[in-house]
Amino acid sequence: MLLGVCTINLYFPDSHSLKDKRSIIQSIKLRIRNKFNVSVSEINNHELWKNTTLGISCIGNEKSYLNDVLNEVIRFIEHQNSLQVIDFKTTIL
Repeated sequence: MLLGVCTINLYFPDSHSLKDKRSIIQSIKLRIRNKFNVSVSEINNHELWKNTTLGISCIGNEKSYLNDVLNEVIRFIEHQNSLQVIDFKTTIL
């Protein structure tokens, strides 16, 4: 059994408050969970209203499967209009 972990740093150019940011994050997290069946959590920068870091994880038997799933999640997030991906890192354990 292998574990795939991805951290994604995000920037919200149109966010003007923590309420705006939380609304966007909740929507994205729900869509990611439903579409890809992975775990998603905000893991850093809770108090900032323009930036955050999401942690995403999934479990599988093949490294290629985990890479494919995490890459699809990253592409999905990159195509969201309300945010910009600053950086991401993927690790398979």
